[in-house]
Amino acid sequence: MARSGTTYRGRFAPSPTGPLHQGSLIAALASCLHARHQGGQWLLRMEDLDPPREEPGAAAAILQSLLDHGLRWDGEVLYQRTRSDAYDRALAQLTAQGLVFHCDCSRAMLGPGGSCGGRCAPRQDEVAAPWALRLAVRPGTDICFIDQVQGRQQEALARELPDFTLLRKDGLYAYQLAVVVDDAYQGISHVVRGSDLLGSAGRQIYLQQQLGLPQPDYCHIPVITNSAGQKFSKQNHAPALLAAEAPDNLRRALQFLQQPQPPAELQQCGQILDFATYHWSTAAVPAVLAISA
Repeated sequence: MARSGTTYRGRFAPSPTGPLHQGSLIAALASCLHARHQGGQWLLRMEDLDPPREEPGAAAAILQSLLDHGLRWDGEVLYQRTRSDAYDRALAQLTAQGLVFHCDCSRAMLGPGGSCGGRCAPRQDEVAAPWALRLAVRPGTDICFIDQVQGRQQEALARELPDFTLLRKDGLYAYQLAVVVDDAYQGISHVVRGSDLLGSAGRQIYLQQQLGLPQPDYCHIPVITNSAGQKFSKQNHAPALLAAEAPDNLRRALQFLQQPQPPAELQQCGQILDFATYHWSTAAVPAVLAISA
């Protein structure tokens, strides 16, 4: 279902697995400028659905780091840990449509992309706990969309990924389900995020279609990588941003996104962001998946 209306609502949705680093700042900045340039709202969602991966205090540190860089969001922060009822309703709707099945496959038994590949669907009476809930993709399903940076995207979803997880064996809700439900709940019209999530777009669009939810416009920007070609992340030891270097951090992020550099006399984060908002150009963002630092 295409989104109606012209109200722009964007979002930044970090996971509290560590402090904000330059890679996550680039994603936050791009999504914020994309929204502000069009006079839209910029919302914040904390994707805190995976407690084993979360770092104590990381959520608060991320919020403070955004504020240190002058990035102020609209409204209250949405925490996914409070949204289990909404995810359960979506699961019930999909189950009623006959699209959900239980799966007890081990990791070693899963096929390409982590798909069950139809092994468990015919043997539901035999599936033993612990099990995951998976969404079956209707045969012949192809997903096509135009990404504002990466261009036309097409995925033969039914062939490449005939099913995917909605609820994990450990009882945690899967990212694909939660992000779709929450984007709709927050009225998100545009999703600006890193290209590492481009491969999730097909599954999310399919979920939107099955749940009767609007499809946002997508814009996947390149991710920053280290000398080994690894995406900046806590796992790869990306250093945390320092508040004292916030203006320089913003300038480096703008340079990465190939946006005009603010004049040297603009020293405050607010001044830099005002300039960057006015001069923002999605067309200038490199149409590549990754750029080395």
